[in-house]
Amino acid sequence: MNIISKDFLVNEEIREKEIRVITSDGEQLGIISSTDALKIAEERELDLVMIAPTAKPPVCKIMNFGKFIYEQSKKDKEAKKKQKITNLKEVRLSPTIEEHDIEIKANNAKKFLLAEDKVKVTIRFRGREADYSFIGKKILDLFLIKVGDICVIEKPARLEGKNMTMVLAPKRA
Repeated sequence: MNIISKDFLVNEEIREKEIRVITSDGEQLGIISSTDALKIAEERELDLVMIAPTAKPPVCKIMNFGKFIYEQSKKDKEAKKKQKITNLKEVRLSPTIEEHDIEIKANNAKKFLLAEDKVKVTIRFRGREADYSFIGKKILDLFLIKVGDICVIEKPARLEGKNMTMVLAPKRA
């Protein structure tokens, strides 16, 4: 909660000579000195909060700062609830994988994609297998044919060291 309050200058922290002042109702009081604005805020038993420090002159609002921070934290929590977190699931293949095994791995990848998760398909080459990376490319293409109807390629197949990876994302409706 203290993290949010550091973003705003409040009451005596405002050092500007002249500021544009807005009341809690949204009524503009005009450009006045910060000491006068602070007196007005104290008379109304509210706080003077700088909401736009980069404006010329800076804009301050007379409001209940504690209530403002509370409502801000509620909005942040609500926004966090509505976020959709996508996970990255991995499916590992080998250059010597058989057709039926590719089918099983593709079905697992489909489950992940239908659950709105991204899928990273990895082929790990051992020893001299890396010299035949074109075989890995063929396997990834075959895998893509099996799941291609429900996904899009986010990151195409690329050989990185002894691994060839490709990232698939679910299709958006």
